[in-house]
Amino acid sequence: MEARQVSAALSAMRNKTDKTDAKGIAQILRTGWFSPVHMKSRETHGLRALLSTRKALLKKTMDLANEVRGLLKIFGVRLPRTVKHGSFDGLVRPMMEMDEVLAHAVIPLLDARAVLFQHYLELDRRVKRAASQDEVCMRMMSVPGIGPIAALTFKAAVDNPNRFKRSRTVAAHFGLTPRRYQSGEHDNPGRISKAGDQNVRATLYAAANALLMRTMGGSQIKSWGMRLTRTKGRRRAVVAVARKLAVLLHRMWIDGTEFRQEKSGRPGMTQ
Repeated sequence: MEARQVSAALSAMRNKTDKTDAKGIAQILRTGWFSPVHMKSRETHGLRALLSTRKALLKKTMDLANEVRGLLKIFGVRLPRTVKHGSFDGLVRPMMEMDEVLAHAVIPLLDARAVLFQHYLELDRRVKRAASQDEVCMRMMSVPGIGPIAALTFKAAVDNPNRFKRSRTVAAHFGLTPRRYQSGEHDNPGRISKAGDQNVRATLYAAANALLMRTMGGSQIKSWGMRLTRTKGRRRAVVAVARKLAVLLHRMWIDGTEFRQEKSGRPGMTQ
């Protein structure tokens, strides 16, 4: 059962005990007021574990780099704001020769970061290799802004596309649709619900941002997003494009189609 829905139903109980929780769950099952949770396959869990491990190693690598930056700043050494992960070690190590005390503190962090970064590179190659060998991911990567990480993350989160009757439901499942509070004369649409898998939502947001800000080629979906940027603002436009990408990727997966650029109308798909 969907945990958030069951929690909301059990919150109506005056006292929270094991007995009342069991009674409440029995009432939910009796009335049928619950949403079943899709059980993903073992292969999908393996892909999600690979993606999670890659993300964790990247985060730890960045944390160690920021720790080194903070230590150097105390001694009056400021590194450039943007340093590539691969060149960070080669930039910092020569500075350690000038101060022996600082070297004793920073070099162990650099050694640990170098090991983590090498493992991250290996996992990154595995993820990209898995995406390049998957037919569905290759079709998804034909969409501007969608790379191997975004395609594999979306595929691993959906697992079975047939469990969604409509493609629009996918965007709501990952929390990309606005909340709404309606009661009598009040009808207040809010911000996005942020329900579902946070990693998928963040990945689609990053893909939409790359589509609008970094992709050089033109497309109908980019033109539509840029028009929204001028009228609604950049953040709302990126969320709207991320929502459209979720719907588009699911429909391409279901129909077995590929993305194509159209000179007019909406972004199209072809067999």
